[in-house]
Amino acid sequence: MKLFSVIGVFAGIVIMGSLTAAHMTGQINLMEMSWLWLTFFVGANLFQMGFTGFCPATKILYAIGIKDKQSGCSM
Repeated sequence: MKLFSVIGVFAGIVIMGSLTAAHMTGQINLMEMSWLWLTFFVGANLFQMGFTGFCPATKILYAIGIKDKQSGCSM
């Protein structure tokens, strides 16, 4: 696993872990619909990107015209 992938996995774990810890201690309620689910989705996306290399954000950025041949994500 490359360093870029490990960073993505680690960042995803930290984001999802912090939201889970806040929910478990009663600071936030993840059972309600809120913008915190977007944060959780970003963490989950980083986590899976570290293993698969697939990043939906890359497809979106390419579609609007931003191109970088040296990105860490694959389409």
